[in-house]
Amino acid sequence: MYKINRKKTFIKTAKKFFKKHPHLQNKFQKIILELEKDPFNSSLNTYKLKGKLKDFYSCSLDYEHRIILSIIIIDEKVYLIDIGNHNEVY
Repeated sequence: MYKINRKKTFIKTAKKFFKKHPHLQNKFQKIILELEKDPFNSSLNTYKLKGKLKDFYSCSLDYEHRIILSIIIIDEKVYLIDIGNHNEVY
């Protein structure tokens, strides 16, 4: 099992995000459960980013919204970095 860590900036951004999109909170919780089991599960559509975000991964919250994360395999930790629509997080 992977341990999920939320960065302070992620917590602040997530509060604002879920105020605008409360209907996505349940889906977010399901994604967190999947990330704990396997952050590379095909249902999450996790992929490595390029460019200035090359050290991070992205997974889909829904068609329009993404979660940016850092995955540390050695310690089995997942750090949630950012959440928002495609234009906000990239």
